[in-house]
Amino acid sequence: MKKKLIVKGMSCNHCVSAVKGSLLDFEEVEDVQVNLEEEKVEIILKEELSDEKIKLSIEDQGYEVVEIRGED
Repeated sequence: MKKKLIVKGMSCNHCVSAVKGSLLDFEEVEDVQVNLEEEKVEIILKEELSDEKIKLSIEDQGYEVVEIRGED
């Protein structure tokens, strides 16, 4: 299962590390890929994780989640 996000406010590799680290703290998350230029984050999940938990985790790092789309 994948989720694709649009995240505003990321501007450097430190931002990428902060977002990836906050998401990888969840045991449900298998992998995280961040495209800094396109402001996209792709999360590969082992099991379901609520959009709200994902959003709060990223926003706690100081970034804005604009969109979350789920894919099977």
